[in-house]
Amino acid sequence: MALHTEVERTLFFDFLPMDIGVIRGFRTRLLLYSVPGQKIFDQRRKQIMTGLDGVIFVADSQNERMEENVESLKNLEQNLDIIGYNIREVPLIMQYNKRDLPNAAPLRTLRATLNAYNAPEFEAVASEGKGVIESLTAMSKIIINILKGGSTL
Repeated sequence: MALHTEVERTLFFDFLPMDIGVIRGFRTRLLLYSVPGQKIFDQRRKQIMTGLDGVIFVADSQNERMEENVESLKNLEQNLDIIGYNIREVPLIMQYNKRDLPNAAPLRTLRATLNAYNAPEFEAVASEGKGVIESLTAMSKIIINILKGGSTL
């Protein structure tokens, strides 16, 4: 679903149902939603996140996007709290996108700046599909492990 604002056209959210087969004996179907980070869509993000099983936080690896990443992560934490979740208890994966760009921050910088939760991490180049399925598969395994009575990791 695309929304047009005065300044730009933005993707409000993507919805993608995805059957990824059997993981640990469970037929696994993901219902994926992606949401934009702009502040004007804050209320919609909260609505979309209600009932979530896990979050893959996709950070832009470009050095000049670090401040926006930090703000977005703080907003995620606040929104989760408002709708009744604790970010330290929700399955969380950090995906560092755009790793192929020359201005990508070093992985150690991304970790130090964004991953205070010690969440599993994946490097990605989403435009080429690198790291995306790996992140989704890891999240599926975490959720299924929880359903089977295990820990989050």
